[in-house]
Amino acid sequence: MAVEEFSLIERYFKDSQAFRKTADVDKNIGVDTGIGDDAAILTPPAGKRLCVAVDTLVSGRHFPSNTSAYDVGYKALAVNLSDLAAMGASPYAFTLALTLPDTDKHWLQGFSEGLFQLAEQYQIALIGGDTTRGPLTISIQIIGLLPHGQALLRSGAQAGDDIYVSGNIGDAGLGLKLQQDQRAPATPSYKQHLISRLNRPSPRIELGQALLGLANSAIDVSDGLLVDLKHILDASQVGASIMLEAIPLSSAYLALSNDNTPPLQTFINAVEAGDDYELCFSAAKNKRDQIKALKKRFPITRIGEISQEKTLQCIDAKGKKLDYRPLGFEHFS
Repeated sequence: MAVEEFSLIERYFKDSQAFRKTADVDKNIGVDTGIGDDAAILTPPAGKRLCVAVDTLVSGRHFPSNTSAYDVGYKALAVNLSDLAAMGASPYAFTLALTLPDTDKHWLQGFSEGLFQLAEQYQIALIGGDTTRGPLTISIQIIGLLPHGQALLRSGAQAGDDIYVSGNIGDAGLGLKLQQDQRAPATPSYKQHLISRLNRPSPRIELGQALLGLANSAIDVSDGLLVDLKHILDASQVGASIMLEAIPLSSAYLALSNDNTPPLQTFINAVEAGDDYELCFSAAKNKRDQIKALKKRFPITRIGEISQEKTLQCIDAKGKKLDYRPLGFEHFS
């Protein structure tokens, strides 16, 4: 497959018009050698640290097998950009490892277009990778930049912090159900919105950078809001109290949720869904005015408070503690 491998790299990931646009944007930011050698050579800007993450998407596990190639390419990069957002990093470069069952030219064209559409939007360069034959699997390693001495970490939450989340929660999880259900909903535009939230998440890069020096901790929401929040609590050795009915839900989510579902269960279903790729973060109460100012630029909702007790407690609108153990996506279930 060696000759075919090199030809598809040249056609779809090096010589394509989309790649050339991305390369032209990034050629002056420190990518000395990119695709074409055994390894890339980078010269990071002065005063910056590298921030590195990797994510793997497997067909049938992380996205339905009927997902369009364009959406697969777009989402593969978006979920990695979300990891950078959760650290407060700016995008810099990425590598791609692509495992294909066959060299479907139509699929590769759509995949590369989706990938580079997002890469161009965030001015990030593809600098290398690998291709091989096997079950459809996409792995991207992403590199970001952070100012020296600054980063958002999971381990910085402090008792008394407010807890916030960006955007709306639960859209992608409901979008997955709708994509798998071929029945037409009463409001098709809502269905389209929710499926778009599943397949084309919007990484909160700008918000993450705005939270540097402001938030005490942060994480991106990939496996379910409360499950991911628990990672912050464990790393920080603290607990939290969450106002379940304060979780922000979109009009589309509310419209297409089961009408027979009890109101509280509607919120539970939202926080147990994954793939939102919003940011959950904590900040001291004396930062409320600064957070309020950020709300003019980003959708942010306060949903709870960090506590000293090392438990995650959910409460209803009346302040009553709920007997509820958060669930989320399990990679090995």
